[in-house]
Formats: sequence, structure tokens, C-alpha cells
Amino acid sequence: MRITPSLRHVASSSASAALRERIKRPAYLSKLAQASDLAPLFQNDDYIGWSGFTGVGYPKAVPTVRPEFSASFEPGHQEEKFNLFVGASCGPEVEDRWARMDMIERRYPHQVGKEISKGINEGRINFSDKHLSMFPQDLVYGYYSLKKKHGDPNKPLNWAIVEATAIEEDGSIVPGASVGATPEIIQSAEKIIIEVNTRIPNLTGLHDINQSFVPPRRQPYLITHPSDRIGTTSIPVDPDRVVAIVESVNPDNTSPNAPENDESRAIALSVGRLPKSLLPLQSGIGNVANSIIGGLADGPFDQVQVWTEVLQDTFIRFFDSGKLEFATATSIRFSPDGFDHFYKNWETYKNRLLLRSQQVANSPEIIRRLGIIAMNTPLEVDIYAHANSTNALGSRMLNGLGGSADFLRNAKLSIMHTPSSRPTKNDPTGISCIVPFASHVDQTEHDLDVVVTEQGLADLRGLSPRERAPLIIEKCAHPDYKDLLHEYYNRSLHECMKRGAGHEPHMLRNAFKFHTNFLENGTMKIKGWD
Repeated sequence: MRITPSLRHVASSSASAALRERIKRPAYLSKLAQASDLAPLFQNDDYIGWSGFTGVGYPKAVPTVRPEFSASFEPGHQEEKFNLFVGASCGPEVEDRWARMDMIERRYPHQVGKEISKGINEGRINFSDKHLSMFPQDLVYGYYSLKKKHGDPNKPLNWAIVEATAIEEDGSIVPGASVGATPEIIQSAEKIIIEVNTRIPNLTGLHDINQSFVPPRRQPYLITHPSDRIGTTSIPVDPDRVVAIVESVNPDNTSPNAPENDESRAIALSVGRLPKSLLPLQSGIGNVANSIIGGLADGPFDQVQVWTEVLQDTFIRFFDSGKLEFATATSIRFSPDGFDHFYKNWETYKNRLLLRSQQVANSPEIIRRLGIIAMNTPLEVDIYAHANSTNALGSRMLNGLGGSADFLRNAKLSIMHTPSSRPTKNDPTGISCIVPFASHVDQTEHDLDVVVTEQGLADLRGLSPRERAPLIIEKCAHPDYKDLLHEYYNRSLHECMKRGAGHEPHMLRNAFKFHTNFLENGTMKIKGWD
């Protein structure tokens, strides 16, 4: 029999004035607790869901004290590990710390952090990435809890720990600067802990929350414009499942956005050749995405609409330029300075953007209906337009698939942008981002319309594989690799045509020679194909 330690609640009279102002359901004040008192409640092999997306809106109090509790165990105490579910990534001070202390058994579906990446690639953490539009529904279906050994068999998760900026009279919560998979995590959890963050402003009105149904009762998303609302401003919560309320006072631990550079600006110039009248835009994260959005803010565009996954700092500039009319996403990932500006000017922005759950923000149904222009960054693209976004050299997991494929497969125009090369320790152009054969495939040749590097733009729409390859090489490859890639394609074409297999020519014996040469010599610059 599994015994759960008892919980000592804090007297409601000790609640801060700020916390009392945020909690409109008086009964919840009787459930106030200190984060340290909750640490013993979690047991080995628990399935735990956290709110959060791209390092924003994650719980900061309870996950921070749990490692301290684990560190207090006597030598010989049974090691405790947990199965962790978050819409995407969360703050390094919680997730990376759990990974460093070897507290994570399983992790889904996306992560960012040196320690958790190390744990995954050393085989200590079982990780599986997933299209971010599909993760919440698969969680509700129970796909991730098939090996769950204790707790309510009808609930995929033992616990949900979620951050809120306010609690409504009905017990529902107003999230912070992200929604992610929080609605489905709450729906799936046996017990719920709510961290009310009084450091962050009350963001009531920023969100559009809809309930997640399972087949055959799923409903269409009745959205035809980025500003359309289909839900409520708060996430429903069953008060009977709320175990504790904790006050949190820590900000989201974001870092400055990746800076623009000459390479990213050159890529942005090519992408910026879009018509003045734009369909809704989606942009990934990183310095190239920043440069593109910054370029649009300075360009001849107006009344721009954005339907995307994450908003970065350059979107503030886009708003302030007057050219961005409305934006919707599932997360706002600003730098600390960006958040300060955003919160100080909340009244200016609050009617111009909307946060939704990732199941809606990344919905293929809506992306296709709105005709999104999608722009994302891969690790590498091969000469036929297969793209690798996740596994360096085919094996080393970086962060996970994320939502790029949700958009690229369903957008009206699917663009992948990347530098043509990246530096290694001993070669400033030692890695070619245009390769003969992608070492891992996340987005297929059927998903991409345009490939862009600082060298140029390859428009692949309507082209056969044999038409695509020379164009990608000529327009996108770095000059240090262009001749090698042309030779690879021409020799492959000759050999495959001779045996009647010329649709998408390859020399399989040499297809990964760039990669194997890098492993052996620290550069992809090979001496030849013989």
C-alpha cells in the first residue's frame, strides 16, 4: 500500500495582501501552503505535469524545493525519479536542476537545457519528442501513462503543478505568459497544486481557453481570423482536486534573445521579398527569426496578422511600428527587458494579442484554413529538401521537434531558413547545413516550399526531386561546399540512371560522407567522393 504524507496548510490570515487580491474563491484560502511542506508529497515514479512553454509560465516554487528535499535523504535511501510532462521547455533553475540530480525518469515532448540534454544523450532520461499540436491530445488519450503503476487509473497524471496570475470565483485559473498544454495537464491530473505568482501582473483577458474533447465528441475550431475568440479567459479547474495553493514571487527566468548578425540579416533580406499584402505569419525562435520579424517591422507592410507559437522581443518592435495589427500565440518569450516593457505598457498591448493552448495555436486545421506563411530553422537540409531539426549527426538530441512540422506541413507557404554553414573548433565553415542526405528527417521533401540561406533562396514549389537538387545547391550551399555537392548529385544521377533508379538519385555509400568526415576530422570538407 502506498502512503501519501499528510499536508500542513498555512493559516489563511498569513496570506499576503497581493495573494488575497488575486484569489477570488475564498475557499481556496484554506488550502494555502508553503512550497517546502509540499515536497514530501511526491513519490517515486509519480507522473507529474507542469505548466509552461518556452521557459515561461512554469511553476517556480514547488519544483525548486523538491530537489532540496531529495538531497536531504540519508545514504541508502531509495532513489526517487519522476516522469515529467510539460507543454514544451521550462526554466533551467527547475528542469535542469532536476536533471542534474538525476530525478527525471521520462520527459515529454520538448526540452531546452544543458543538463537535461546531457541526461537524454547519456541514456539516463527516456525522452520522446512529439508534434506539439499532438502532445496534449495524446496525454488526454492516456498514451503516455500506459506504464503508470499507481494512483487513479482514470487520470494519466498523479500531479499537476501549474502557475496562475489569478484565480476566479469558480476556481478556474488565469495563466501567465504562456498557455501551452496547461488545460490538458489540469484535465489529466489526479491532484493539482496552483502557484499564484504575485510578481507577475494579473493577465486576465489575455487568454482564449477551450476545452479538450476526445473523439467522437471533438468539435471544429471555429476560427477564421487570428483575433477570433472561441473559449473563455481562464482554465477550468475542479476545486475538489486542488490540494494546495502556493504564493510564488519569482519572475520567468528568460535570457536575452539570440542577437541578430550579418548572416541572419542576409537571410531576412531574402525572406523579406514577400508581397506587401501578407497572409498571417508564423515564425520560429532564434536570431534568424528575430532578424526576419525585425525586417518586416522596417519593411513596406501594414495590417500584418500573426498566428504563431511564440512571440519574441522583435514582435514588440513590430507592434510599436504600427504595422502589426494582431498576434496570437501560445507563449510570450520576451527577454527580462522585454517583459519589463511589456508589463509596463500592458494597456497598450492587451487588446492586440491573444494566447491560446498549443493544441489550438498549432492546429493543422486552423493553419491550413488561415493560409499561414510558416518560417522555421533546421539543423540541416539535404539537396532534395528533407530537413533535420532535432538530432545532430543523426543521433544527438538537441531540444525536440517542437511545433515546426505542425506549421510546415499545413501552411500555404512553408519556408525553412538556415545559415549555409556553421563553424567548428578548427574550421569557420566546418559544417555545411546543406548536405547530400539529411542524417535525420523531421520534415520531408513534401513539406517544404522554399529553402533560404544567406547565399540565396530556392523556390521549390512544383519541382521534381531532380529539379530541386541543383537549385538548392546553386542557390543555398556555401561556396566551400557547392562544387562537392554538385559533384555528388551529378555522379549519383549518372549511377542511378544507368540502373533505372533515377527519380531521387543517391550514392548510398557516400550519402553521409560529410557527417562521417566531420566525426573523424572535425570538418565536413572532404577530399572527394572516391
